[in-house]
Amino acid sequence: MSAENDTRRNKDVDVDMMVAEVETGARSAAGTAGTFILALAFVWSGFQLYIASNIPYVLTELLGVNVVFNNQEARQFHLAFALALASLAYPLFKSAPRDRVPFYDWILAILGVSSCLYLFFFKESIANRAGLPTTSDIIISIIGMTSLALAVYRSLGLPLVIVASVFVFYVFFGHVDFMPDAIQWRGASLGKAMWHFWMQSEGVFGVALGVSASMIFLFVLFGSLLEKAGAGNYFIKLAFALLGHLRGGPAKAAVVASALSGLYSGSSIANVVTTGTFTIPLMKRTGFKAEKAGAVEVASSTNGQLTPPVMGAAAFLISEFTGISYPELIKHAFLPAVISYIALVYIVHLEALKLGLQGMKRPTITATIAQRLSGVLFGFLAMCILAAVVYYGLGWIKVAFPNLTFTVASVIFLAAYVFLIGLASRHPELEMDDPNAPLEELPRAWDVAVTGFHFILPIVVLIWCILIERLSPTTSAYWATIAMLVIVLTQRPLKALFRASGDMGNAWKQGGHDFVQGMIAGARSMIGIGVATGAAGVIVGTVSLTGLHQVVGEFVEFLSGGSIMVMLLLVAVMSLILGMGLPTTANYIVVSSLMAPVIVAVGAQNGLIVPLVAVHLFVFYFGILADDTPPVGLAAFAAAAISGGDPIRTGIQGFAYDIRTALLPFLFIFNTELLLIDVGPAKAVFIFIVGVTAMMLFAAATQGYFLARSRIWETVALLLVAFTLFRPGFWLDYVQPPFVDRPGTELIELAGEVEDGGTLRMVVSGPDFDNPDKIRDLTLVVELGPKAEGTDRLFNVGLMAMEDGDKMILEEPLAGTPYFPQLKGYDYYGDESVVVSKIQLPAERIAKEVFYIPALLLLGLVVLMQRRRQTVPAF
Repeated sequence: MSAENDTRRNKDVDVDMMVAEVETGARSAAGTAGTFILALAFVWSGFQLYIASNIPYVLTELLGVNVVFNNQEARQFHLAFALALASLAYPLFKSAPRDRVPFYDWILAILGVSSCLYLFFFKESIANRAGLPTTSDIIISIIGMTSLALAVYRSLGLPLVIVASVFVFYVFFGHVDFMPDAIQWRGASLGKAMWHFWMQSEGVFGVALGVSASMIFLFVLFGSLLEKAGAGNYFIKLAFALLGHLRGGPAKAAVVASALSGLYSGSSIANVVTTGTFTIPLMKRTGFKAEKAGAVEVASSTNGQLTPPVMGAAAFLISEFTGISYPELIKHAFLPAVISYIALVYIVHLEALKLGLQGMKRPTITATIAQRLSGVLFGFLAMCILAAVVYYGLGWIKVAFPNLTFTVASVIFLAAYVFLIGLASRHPELEMDDPNAPLEELPRAWDVAVTGFHFILPIVVLIWCILIERLSPTTSAYWATIAMLVIVLTQRPLKALFRASGDMGNAWKQGGHDFVQGMIAGARSMIGIGVATGAAGVIVGTVSLTGLHQVVGEFVEFLSGGSIMVMLLLVAVMSLILGMGLPTTANYIVVSSLMAPVIVAVGAQNGLIVPLVAVHLFVFYFGILADDTPPVGLAAFAAAAISGGDPIRTGIQGFAYDIRTALLPFLFIFNTELLLIDVGPAKAVFIFIVGVTAMMLFAAATQGYFLARSRIWETVALLLVAFTLFRPGFWLDYVQPPFVDRPGTELIELAGEVEDGGTLRMVVSGPDFDNPDKIRDLTLVVELGPKAEGTDRLFNVGLMAMEDGDKMILEEPLAGTPYFPQLKGYDYYGDESVVVSKIQLPAERIAKEVFYIPALLLLGLVVLMQRRRQTVPAF
């Protein structure tokens, strides 16, 4: 391990320590204290597996004693573990000892745990008090809030503490005179605030912490076990074997390896160090400057958080907040992530062209062209067969053995696992290479791939549980983790058995060691996420207690002048600024809580119906980009420590590479087809091809190089072509309006004519509830049920309309009906009535794809002009 550790240090910077300080705790205590910290982390992982399994229900039935933890109790224990480990694993001060735990940290750990378990042991009396806290309740709440603030400060730094403190300050002092009138509120008493934040499920122990306790932990643990089993090194080696021979091969391999690591990793910084330790030195050796080598790794690692299924641990929060099922969310997030990564590979290719780089030496190939083509065909067919087996084969099990699905699937998994381990045992183990040592020749792709096919099995289990069995994300992650545990514990002994090495005892010992280390690493990686979601609950609790989102929404709406584009820019900047100091998960929670409803509302006022998932992904993308945004971008600092480059320049260059990622959220707000919303399989393939082409052209424009170095007009032309391919409807709207306006008085008639399950688009106008002198417009798309009279169909969705002369008056919808949240901002009892001003019916128009023709002709002109100046092949 000494050679590996040496490569992780550059300019006296210990990259392992940097990751530890950010991710798992900077303290490495010796003796009993160190053993206790590791044991506590292991127990936390065991507890999370316990509550996700059926074991509590079996034990309760056998013992006659309730050992089942409900959701609220699981959150309490989850935060108790996080607070204890934060106090013990992270020093409170820079000068605090790293090799032991001071007495005050033990006291703080006990206080933090006690404040959480108080809720568990006195739950019945707390429930009976129903919002009337006792003195002990208030004291415990203050201790808990203080413990949480200290834990956040230790593990995540000061920024999140400051942000949460501002919100708490607003709760208590929102009524003081120096507060602007626009955001003033009456303020809350100490008892009311502490009860709201700590004693119930509206604050710290709210939805965010619940998602962390139920879903995020299991996925992080799954990733840690996968890493300890050797999957990280396997993915890196495989990426190099497949891509190392291409121009800028090490950089392209870095992108692919980071994408593969992003499948199970929730941390861009850990991704940088895991893959960058190997890829950055090799990039430098092939001709990349230090800053560019680091920037490629930063861009690819931060994008790893966009990759389903984990998505930086925020995928489950997005699903919870939007009400969209987890499989559906993965579908929406998949295409932008793939397009972004393909474009980054192309950016690396353009950089290699500009530098005149060549690929690394491939292993000598003696096969004929026919044999090589047949090998490619065999690989393609094998992938198709694998996909068909997963989708149809495992789905068939459910039909053929409805009562034995789990048993049959387990047998198939074990049989496939033993077969693949037997295959891997015929090849030598993959060693962790020294990136500073000369790499004379790339390994053969098959020789690398065959050693780790069994790592794919737990991912197959995860996909099967989610897509075939339609299990919850928690249950799916649980079974995938169990499958991973089986592999971690048994892969070494089985290989020893197949190789007849006679060293079974040592193999079992190593497997057990990998298992323990994976459990500990998973828990330690969750410390920051656990306390961050608790702190984010303070912010969400403030919003629910004070109605702050409405105030902030009005303020941002005022700044934007009602323009959806200006508002999106403001939200993007806000996300970037907050993201410089907050982890991705906390940043997403803060900005989405405040801004997501506002974007939807302002979009509706501008006639743009923005799906909620698009808004949440917009916020999420910009929060991720903050990881490489100077001056705080920690991923850039980690990459610079490995490359020896300047961290600020590395961050700036990384952000320049990530401009394509910053473009995507704006595009899918206005073109939701990129999120595969209401798109069939055939059109999805078409959108993918067009999207990849457009993003590659955008990348070429930003890099100033296509087939040759671009002139200014060529760059502008490439940007114009890329924009047209992404959003052809923009030009079509200028040629033909998208809707035909009909009078609002025809509402009832038109509602009766809409087909079953169809929609009707209407514009509602009326006085604003908060400002009756202001008339606001709102575009509403109403989903209607089965065919019936227009009045009945509208009433069935909670809308009551009445024709009055030349007006169609809309009555106030009842609370709880589908469109009440969107329509509650009107004053229905003022002098001016709320009316349906017009109905918008889809216009018959030419296909928007017609505008691809002039775009492609312009692209052809650019290609023709650049071919004359081209000096090196384009690929």
